[in-house]
Amino acid sequence: MRVHDDPAQWAILTRDLRREYAAPRGRPPLVALDGVNIAVPRGELFGLLGPNGAGKSTLIKILTTLLLPTSGQAWVLGYDVARQHRQLRPFINMVSGGETSGYGLLTVEENLWMFAQFHGMPSRLARQRIREMASRLGLLQRLGTKVSKLSTGLRQKMNIIRGFLTEPEVLFLDEPTLGLDVNAAREVRAFVREWMQARGGRTVLLTTHYMHEAEELCHRVAIIHRGRIIALDTPENLKRRVQGGALFRLRLQTTRPWDATTLEALPGVHRARLQVGPADARLDLHLDDDAVLPPVLEVLTRQGARLLSLEKRAPTLEDVFVHLVGEDLTPTAAGGGS
Repeated sequence: MRVHDDPAQWAILTRDLRREYAAPRGRPPLVALDGVNIAVPRGELFGLLGPNGAGKSTLIKILTTLLLPTSGQAWVLGYDVARQHRQLRPFINMVSGGETSGYGLLTVEENLWMFAQFHGMPSRLARQRIREMASRLGLLQRLGTKVSKLSTGLRQKMNIIRGFLTEPEVLFLDEPTLGLDVNAAREVRAFVREWMQARGGRTVLLTTHYMHEAEELCHRVAIIHRGRIIALDTPENLKRRVQGGALFRLRLQTTRPWDATTLEALPGVHRARLQVGPADARLDLHLDDDAVLPPVLEVLTRQGARLLSLEKRAPTLEDVFVHLVGEDLTPTAAGGGS
C-alpha cells in the first residue's frame, strides 16, 4: 500500500487507524488499534488472526460503520466509513459467530424475508434466494420452523444465509463457524468458496480462531497482536518463517500431570506445547534438528509419559502464530474443527 493510493481502488483500505477506549480516571486510555494499515483488493478473501483482545472485533466494527476511529482513516469500496456510512451500508454485510439474531416467534423464512425487505430486495427474488441458500446449507426443511426452536448450529446457518442474502460486495465474517460441528463448518467453508467464485470482485474479510480454516480459505492473512499488524502475507509465505528446524507431533499416554515447558529448558528445544485430552495428550515440538528428539523422549519417559505415535510434519499457520505471538490461538469451544 502506498500513502497516495486512491481508496476507490481497494475493497478495504486503512491508514494509521487508531482506536482508544476510555479508562478509569487516572489511567491511560486502552488502545485497541494502534496504527493499523491494511489494503485489501477487490476479489480477495482476506484473513485476520489474533488472540482475544488483539483488536479484531474493533477493526471490524469500524469497517462496518458501527464504531468511529479515534484517529486515522478507513475506506470500504472507496467510501469513508466515518463520513459516508449511509452510502456504504447497502453494499456490505456482516455475520458474527454465536450471535443471537432474529425474532424467535417468526420462522426461519419469515426472518430472512423480513431482513431482505429492510434492504429493499423484491419479495419474489428474496424468496428465491432464501430457498436456494437454505437448500445449499441443508436448512430447506427448516424454513417453516420458528427460530426459537432451532439449535445453535442451525441458527448460525440462518445467520450465514442472512449475510449472503443481499449479495454484498464486501462481506465481513467474524468467527462464522463458531459453534458449528465439523460437517457444518465444512459446508460453510465450501459455500464461502463457491460464493466468491460465482462472481468476480466479491470480497470477504474473515476472522477465525481455526488455523486450518484460514489456510484453506484465505488468499492472504494478517496477524494482529495488541492492536498492531505484526505480519501480513500469503499463508505459504508466512509458513516459510518457521521452516528452520524440525517440527514433531507426539501422541502420548500420561499417568500424571507435568509441565511441558520443562522441555524448553533442554538444549535445541525452541517450543513445546501440550494439549491434554480425555484419553491421551498431544505434544507439539519445534526442535533445532532431529538429533534433539532422543533426549526429549528420555525426559518424557522419566515423567511417566508413554509414546503412542510420532509424526514429523510441515509448518502450519498455527506454528507461525505461536512463533510470532508466543501463545496458541486454538479456542477451547468445540466446533469448526478439521
